Amino acid sequence: MRRLCFDVEKVTLFCYNYKKSPWVRYCLLRCVMLYNKLRKEVKAMSKYTTGEIAKLCGVSVRTVQYYDSRNILVPSELSEGGRRLYSENDLKRMRIICFLREAGLPINSISELLAEEHPENIISILLDQQEHVLQEELHEAQKKLDMIGSIKQELKELEHFSVESIGDIAHIMKQKDKLTKMRWTTVLTGIPVTALQWISIILWITKGQWWLFAVWACVAIPWGIAVSVCYYRHAAYICPECHEVFKPPFKEMFWAYHTPKMRRVTCPKCGHKGLCVEVYDDGEKT
Repeated sequence: MRRLCFDVEKVTLFCYNYKKSPWVRYCLLRCVMLYNKLRKEVKAMSKYTTGEIAKLCGVSVRTVQYYDSRNILVPSELSEGGRRLYSENDLKRMRIICFLREAGLPINSISELLAEEHPENIISILLDQQEHVLQEELHEAQKKLDMIGSIKQELKELEHFSVESIGDIAHIMKQKDKLTKMRWTTVLTGIPVTALQWISIILWITKGQWWLFAVWACVAIPWGIAVSVCYYRHAAYICPECHEVFKPPFKEMFWAYHTPKMRRVTCPKCGHKGLCVEVYDDGEKT
């Protein structure tokens, strides 16, 4: 399609001199006025000054002028007063340049990249890399948010908050995943043993087959001893009074009352006997 272009002044003069039909003359004048208005609006919308393009891209005017001096972003035209005017394509190019600068590319590399025949292929790779970096940052931020939520929950469960409590919470959070893994291992290995126990009891009662219960006893006793020793070896406790991390005697720990997070044991340092917070003991000195 050929671009519609004509001299507005000549067409306007022709309309004024058209004498055959006032109605046709009026319609022609209206069309010319609308065309002239639309052309001005389109021209105003598609052109940006240095200050406008800098504001839209979030950079300084000096930065836009610097890119012009390096022939990376050359204005599409100059106004009658010598002002730089940028088009929509220039605005898109400027945004690409800003992204590449944020991605860490130097000016010389950006100039060479935009001079390539198909720069969009390289930019696509850079976008994929940037997306991967942002995904990792989001993952790390989510981990920190989860930690903050867990710390807040631990603080709610403390009856008395003190500076020493912060150290206790830090120790609990550090070993929390290991402690959870140990507890789940204990539960999962105990499911088959428990299932065998109930099956053997039912068969003994209903059919008088006691031998399966004997098999269960031969399995359950060694399993219970092994699990108890392993749990004792990897469990320690924090005294709520003196904040000492300690390991009670095996007999006391085995028979002590406990909850999912605490156990009633005696602190060897201050002698406090009560519920102490259970943590994972990795063998390091605290």
